[in-house]
Amino acid sequence: MLLNGFPSTAELISRIIVVLIAMDVHEFAHAWVANRMGDSTARDMGKMSLDPRANINWMGFAMFVFIGFGILGQVPVNDSRMRDRRLGPLLTAAAGPFSNLALAAICAIPFWLGLAHIDYAAPKQSFPTLNIFFTDMVLWNVLLFVFNLIPLFPLDGWKVVSNLLPRDLSYTWVRWQQYSTYVLFALIFVPIIIPSINPFSEILGPPIAFLQRLFYHIL
Repeated sequence: MLLNGFPSTAELISRIIVVLIAMDVHEFAHAWVANRMGDSTARDMGKMSLDPRANINWMGFAMFVFIGFGILGQVPVNDSRMRDRRLGPLLTAAAGPFSNLALAAICAIPFWLGLAHIDYAAPKQSFPTLNIFFTDMVLWNVLLFVFNLIPLFPLDGWKVVSNLLPRDLSYTWVRWQQYSTYVLFALIFVPIIIPSINPFSEILGPPIAFLQRLFYHIL
């Protein structure tokens, strides 16, 4: 997900708006599902909100906008307060990525109806058009959906797998949490050190490309 080159003004404006919306919906989905499952921690802290200021991590947000990776936000979740200690955390973790998938599908409607076409900001373009905005909404929400389902801590996919595994395997999975984080950062920084090697592109490229073709209506 690392980006190449500095974005144009139009690309930067569009990316800021799109990523802010995507983060806001993602974190709200976590908080809302957690509350429905019995954990009101996020709601009690005022974080079950569509106000992006409630959950945003400004440093991580800036990193994501400029380099394509960063911790955008984090909703506090207390699994022990949930009525079902396996289903509750599973649904809560999955809610974030799948909210991004839903947002991508909603923003794909203009493409399906022929009201929008794929467009990317030109290098010297100052302001994004609606076509650029909808293109980016699909692009970034698909990226966030696929990326966050990677089963490496602290991504949502880690917790999804943890709660899908049988209990004995889940304990083993959790014990490897710290090493999982090392693997994630290795995958992120390998392309910086060795540009010819990009594990993310190899692993995530096919599902991302399929979803983009589907949502842009070019299958």
